Amino acid sequence: MCRWAAYRGDPLYLEELVSSPAHSLIEQSHCATRAKTATNGDGFGIAWYGDRPEPGRYRDTLPAWSDCNLKSLARQIRSPLFLAHVRAATGGGTRRDNCHPFAFGNWSFMHNGQIAGFERLRRAMEAMLDDELFNARGGTTDSELMFLLALQFGLRQTPIAAMAEMIGFVEGLAEKILGSALVRYTAAFSDGKSLYAIRYATDRKAPTLYASPLGKGFCLVSEPLNDDVDAWAEIPDGSAVTLSETGLDIAPFCLNERAAGRQRIAATA
Repeated sequence: MCRWAAYRGDPLYLEELVSSPAHSLIEQSHCATRAKTATNGDGFGIAWYGDRPEPGRYRDTLPAWSDCNLKSLARQIRSPLFLAHVRAATGGGTRRDNCHPFAFGNWSFMHNGQIAGFERLRRAMEAMLDDELFNARGGTTDSELMFLLALQFGLRQTPIAAMAEMIGFVEGLAEKILGSALVRYTAAFSDGKSLYAIRYATDRKAPTLYASPLGKGFCLVSEPLNDDVDAWAEIPDGSAVTLSETGLDIAPFCLNERAAGRQRIAATA
């Protein structure tokens, strides 16, 4: 399982999440405390928004703790919205194209979780993509493919509904091909204006997600960045989070009628 952190609010130096806290994301890359594996050394990445619509990105296959450039960049880059990720590979090789965050146009995405039996589902999932999105696929992970499928299902218009539709499709496909579905999914994604997150699992064992005020904004993290327990609120399993100009909103995340329709289509295709 991976670890990630994201922020939206008044501009903040990336180091406030990535390197400075006692339990920063870099610290979590070799000593995570709320994950199945303590080490997340299969690469890292950051995506940040500035004056242009599309995010800047820096990704590499080195462990985050051993890349001196990451600390230097995090100390100098100041952004109102950014995503950062350290990877523990559950599928796909250790290569730059498999490192999160992924990006398409002005959208960025990162993920912690997995699809059981993904290798048997991958071809049918890829077949749902139009040519533009299929050709945008650079890596081999289930995470990147789920992001592209969400774009296919309308992420740019209705972000949360598109994610529900995508997950419904994957679950229906798994039921058809594997006989059962297991999706564990805790993801963050952004269009450069709002920051979204989802915590969901078919078996109610979704990877962890926490929220806390930070400066004049909010951060979302896989695990707290310090020992101040009262500062961190755990986001319940089955939740959708939206961080926008109006603040933090947490709502139930459930597979809606569109998602149920995708499940039926996938199961009968």
